[in-house]
Amino acid sequence: MRHRPATFAALLGLTRAASAIGDFWVQDDFCAQVKGASDDHPVTYIDPTTEQKTTHGTADGRKACLKHCLTYTATQAIVAGAGARALGIKVHPAAAAAALAISFTTHYAADRRVPGKGLLEKIATKTGNGGFYKLADFGMNGAFHLDSAWHHGWETVAAVVATTKATTQ
Repeated sequence: MRHRPATFAALLGLTRAASAIGDFWVQDDFCAQVKGASDDHPVTYIDPTTEQKTTHGTADGRKACLKHCLTYTATQAIVAGAGARALGIKVHPAAAAAALAISFTTHYAADRRVPGKGLLEKIATKTGNGGFYKLADFGMNGAFHLDSAWHHGWETVAAVVATTKATTQ
């Protein structure tokens, strides 16, 4: 396809925007706080409306992360689908499904940030970036930045996959 670079750029832009919407607007407070909970590192959640405190372990952490990743991926599907349609891009259904599966899987792997056991923390430590991962000072949060970089990288891979057999009108 001779327009693949433009199609890739459009899909990457659409999924990048959808990612920010899914992570920061669609994700609820409960999922954001509980998705990294484990039995070894429980999370106490305080409901902002009722001020009721509940404690959550591994099962709830996995459910919260799963819910977040489902809504995140659905947001990407809706935004990328609508944007592609508006731009006259026809994405092959199998390529779209593969791209969304990449996004979902890698997002879940990164967002289950169980202290000392999470994938991103392990990778950061092994690559000499453990100190940056734990940085939460000077107006910076290393884990947040490494998480964002991880997602951006995988969104790029997903956008390449999504352009497979794509056509333009």
